[in-house]
Amino acid sequence: MPAKQAEISMSGILGRRVLFFSLVFMLGGLGIGMMFEILRPNGVTLLEISLLLLFGITFLWIVFAFTSGAIGFVLQLMRLDPLSLRRQSSVPNPEPRVATRTAVIMPVYNEDTARVISGFEVSLRSLEATGQLDAFDFYLLSDTQDAELARAEAGAWQQLCRRLGPLAARVNYRRRTDNSGRKVGNVSDFCCRWGDKYESMIVLDADSVMTGECMLSLVHAIEQNPNAALVQTVPIPVRQHTMFGRFLQFAADLYSPMLATGLAFWQTDTANYWGHNAIIRIEPFMQHCGLPELTGRGPFGGEILSHDFVEAALLRRAGWSVVLLADLRGSYEEVPSNLLDYATRDRRWVQGNMQHLALLTGSRLHGVSRLHFLLGAVAYGSSLLWLMMLALSSIDAVVRALSSNVFFTAGFQMFPNWPIAKTGLIFSLLSLTVALLILPKVFGVVIALQQRRAQFGGTLRLLMGSLIETVFAILIAPLMMVFHAYFVVSVLIGHKVSWNAQAREGRMVPWGEAFGHTFPATLVAIIWGALTYVLTPVFFWWMTPVLAGLVLAAPIVRYSSSLALGEWLRNLGIFIAPSEAQEPKVLSDLSVTLSGQNEVYPDVPEPALPASRWRDMPIQSFAK
Repeated sequence: MPAKQAEISMSGILGRRVLFFSLVFMLGGLGIGMMFEILRPNGVTLLEISLLLLFGITFLWIVFAFTSGAIGFVLQLMRLDPLSLRRQSSVPNPEPRVATRTAVIMPVYNEDTARVISGFEVSLRSLEATGQLDAFDFYLLSDTQDAELARAEAGAWQQLCRRLGPLAARVNYRRRTDNSGRKVGNVSDFCCRWGDKYESMIVLDADSVMTGECMLSLVHAIEQNPNAALVQTVPIPVRQHTMFGRFLQFAADLYSPMLATGLAFWQTDTANYWGHNAIIRIEPFMQHCGLPELTGRGPFGGEILSHDFVEAALLRRAGWSVVLLADLRGSYEEVPSNLLDYATRDRRWVQGNMQHLALLTGSRLHGVSRLHFLLGAVAYGSSLLWLMMLALSSIDAVVRALSSNVFFTAGFQMFPNWPIAKTGLIFSLLSLTVALLILPKVFGVVIALQQRRAQFGGTLRLLMGSLIETVFAILIAPLMMVFHAYFVVSVLIGHKVSWNAQAREGRMVPWGEAFGHTFPATLVAIIWGALTYVLTPVFFWWMTPVLAGLVLAAPIVRYSSSLALGEWLRNLGIFIAPSEAQEPKVLSDLSVTLSGQNEVYPDVPEPALPASRWRDMPIQSFAK
């Protein structure tokens, strides 16, 4: 059981941020300066200025991630809480009785009925086991528009209520026939109708599962910290069976807690919101998170798509704290099980995150909130920048190769222009970049070896899994770069994206689908590789990791989606995750509950809703 959440002390906030940003700009300045010195001796052309600019942006992005990971590594190694900077206690304290009422809400939209109901039920029963269910009510908030799924939901809900018996008094089901505002409208509708009954709400996704102890810890965090309006956990992916899904599950549990620890250290009271598996104080949410429709046309106008970042920024603007509890366990989610479905989910996030660029100049926003907007956009925009930089580097390499023997470039020139190649500096910059990318993975493995190796199946399995994870991450990085670059361009030219239910169940991607989504990138890579091999062989070998991932894209997509390969790796002990080595009861209960959800649901009337008192959410403005 987790320790009781006491009042969160966050001293030295300014000093933490000065330290963090000093490290970022020192490392970033070092890399950008090295790149400038590589380009400068032979004269800086417009092409090379463009290269330097693109490199600067992408390198700073890498440095941001590395610095957060390095700080998280030090804090976890010393077992220091990232918020209080005090020694973490390994002895759990009994959870006291909660003093406030909390709603646990699960917004859903055209989701798999059995999975939704099962996750909803096991989270409730886990909370019941703590003996404090009487302080909570659960709401399944459906925006389902598919008529067949809606009938299945209503029937499954009636069966759930029969299984729950007396506990059915603690659960409620509401379906909107008009899903205006998508998830934002769904949650806002709940707050306007029933928000006055509760101090806070715990927001779950359709694929979320949360232990009762975790939910109690979130409630205590809100109760003990009256200035906190939102407390976010780190959701860990679970229940993955394909090779790709198990790769994501393993990597997330290995690295995410450390990275989140580093983020919590410098973000302190201005953390971000990821849209689910968090607790929100309802009154400030209602007063300050009514989202406006953005003016303007194109990708930056209209409804706010990625609402979570914006809601966190608005709460912080109003003076409330937004906190990330990096070490709180018991918060789980599921992820797409193959690379194409994973990219499809990213396609939706790209449009929402790029839209945040229009909010950077919003009135009275905290500087760290603006940084969240910027970094969210750069997270996807950097792929386009990397692709542009690789293309410009190829052009530069070809130009240099074709003009390598031209020493007199002007009439009446007395002295030749000798090309200067700073090979040692180039190698140093490459080594620095690789180190910044790889070291956070090494840090995560070191922490796991020291503190929780048994949770990953032991030392040998942990090391084997981390090695294969690193190689596979390098292999798929070029394809994800191409996907994200394409998505960013699509958004910028005004293409809209539909926000449908996510695909989460494991499936083997057919060859036709794999080739259909990857063939253009593969063809370009083949032509690209052939040209560089003929004209500048040295540059070709530097490009091999990128070209290999694109040329092999279809087989990678196909075989990484294999359930059989995922099972084979599990039998070998590869990608063993803590949720498998020491399966939490809530997850084993989920498997049992899912196995009994095969009934045919009859048509039944939707249940009656609890009494409500409507209150409006005032719409906010970014202009004043």
